[in-house]
Parts: sequence; structure tokens; C-alpha cells
Amino acid sequence: MHLKERIDLMVSLGDYIISEKNEEWESVKRQAAAENSWFIPEFVDRASSHIAHAYMQRDLLETWSKRYGIPAEKQKPKKIGLTLAGNIPMVGFHDFLCCFISGHHLLIKASSKDQVLIKHLVSKMEMIRPEIAAQIRFEDMLKNCEAYIATGSDNSARYFEYYFGKYPHIIRRNRTSVAILDGQETSADLEKLADDVYLYFGRGCRNVTKLYVPEGYDFVPLLEAFKRYNYLADNNKYKNNYDYQLTILILNKSYFMTNGSILLTENESPFTRLALLHVEYYRDFEYMFEKLHTDGRIQCLVGKQGISFGEAQFPSLNDYSDGIDTMAFLKSF
Repeated sequence: MHLKERIDLMVSLGDYIISEKNEEWESVKRQAAAENSWFIPEFVDRASSHIAHAYMQRDLLETWSKRYGIPAEKQKPKKIGLTLAGNIPMVGFHDFLCCFISGHHLLIKASSKDQVLIKHLVSKMEMIRPEIAAQIRFEDMLKNCEAYIATGSDNSARYFEYYFGKYPHIIRRNRTSVAILDGQETSADLEKLADDVYLYFGRGCRNVTKLYVPEGYDFVPLLEAFKRYNYLADNNKYKNNYDYQLTILILNKSYFMTNGSILLTENESPFTRLALLHVEYYRDFEYMFEKLHTDGRIQCLVGKQGISFGEAQFPSLNDYSDGIDTMAFLKSF
């Protein structure tokens, strides 16, 4: 397929995702939610709608592919093995899109927790262009590929390194996101920060899991702003995590704050558990910002001088996981 045809296909797929009164797509989303109770309808809609609007618009795809000098037709496409994560809906779609637009063929190991949506969308691609069946396949094991892109935890990364290390590869590990506040945030800023913390139940690497605040910071306005997501505590799985973390804090006699849906406690680690938000105090904003800016564990740094509040979970085509340019990697062979 020529580049223009690949872009046309992605645009058609985006239109399908956001089309109104699309009972077929609505049914698929309900199935995805039934198979993974973390994928509540609100979050599936948020994720798929963002992908359609931010990744699958013709002008965006044309500008993006032109930036990398993607040829009209790939003369010798490689077979790329793609291992997808399943923590939030369609989390691996950007990698999928990079491989497809760059002209390579794909062998995909979808996560058992998030396979309904991506498999359906590929089937829609096949309906429009039957040759897709020979270019994109799903397998339980990735063998005989010429390059690999794998996303997982630090533990799974060791497994990926063992099996894929001798091939060209991108292997992603644990990352998380943090916010640095200066105490001058408006109520609107704090409400947007709530999106960064709560969207997808806080299970993504772009979710804020730790706050850096100045000494003497007043948490009352923040906890009030965060109450707009208190309804998430009605979700049994999330509430079980909240109750468990609350029990641990009480048993350990740890100081904590809560608004009923999230627990704030002082801790140096940027990584945390579900329903728990870590806090650390600082004295020098510039020093702390520079320190966090160079921390390889941080996916997004939200706040003043960083990503705008409320934007962490809405990446663009040019936002690459772990700061590794996937398109540049795919264009290199």
C-alpha cells in the first residue's frame, strides 16, 4: 500500500470511531468493558475519541509522515513484532500506528486485558482493504520477526531483553508521571490536575502518581477539586484498592489525607499503588524542576514549566513513550 492509501485507511477508521449512532462500535466497546471491568464506558470513550481526533486526522498524519520523510511506498517492509500493554484502553495504538504508517508489516501480541478493541479495528481495516490480512496478524507468540517493540514492567522487560535483545528493539519499562505545584494554582488548574490523576483510575504511565509541593502547602483546595472524581469510589475494584491502602496506612500509623476517593501520604518514591498519591515537599522550585526533568523514571512532568494541567493523558502524535522516537527507529531499517 502507498503512504496515501495507508493514511486514507487511518482517516476512515478514525471516522468510524467517532461516528454517531454507530451501534457496531458501541457493541464492541461494551464487550471490551465486559471483559475488563477497569474499562468503564467513560474511559473507553475518552481513549478512543482522543485517538481518533489526535492521531487519525488527515492533516496531522500527512504532516507527521512528511516530517520523517516516509516514502510513498516501502520497498522492503520488515516484520515488526509488537507486544501491547493492557493497562488502559488502546494504550498500544500509537505503536501500532507508527508501524503501519511507516509501511512495515506487523505481528501483534495483544494483551489479554485489551484485545477486543484493537482486533475489531484491524478487522474493519481488512474489510476496507483485504490485503491487510497479509500485513497485520495477531499471534500468541512473536517469532521470526526482524525487529520488536515491547511494553511492560521492569520484570517483563528482562524477559523481553532475553528473547528480543539480539534484534533491533524498543523495550519499555516502568514509568510514571508527577506534578510540581507552586501553590499559586487556580481552582481550574486543580480540577484539570484531577484529570491527570484519576483518568483510567490512575493506571497509566502518564497518570500523575506524585505531587511535589512547597513547604506549608494548603491541601484543602486540592482535595476539594479532586472530589469531582469521587464517583470512581463506587467502582468495586477501585474501592477495594482504596480500602486496602487505607488499612495499611492506619495499621502503620502513617499520616494521610483523603477526600473519600484518594489517599495522600508523604513518600519519596514517584511510584505508588492504586488509589494512593504520594507527596513530597520542596524548598527550591527551580532545583526540583531540573531534578525531575532529568529523572529517567518520569514520563510526564505536569505543572508550571511542564505539561499543562489536564493534558497528561492527551498526547499528540509526536509524544513518544519513554522519550524514544518510535518513528525514527522504524525508519532506520
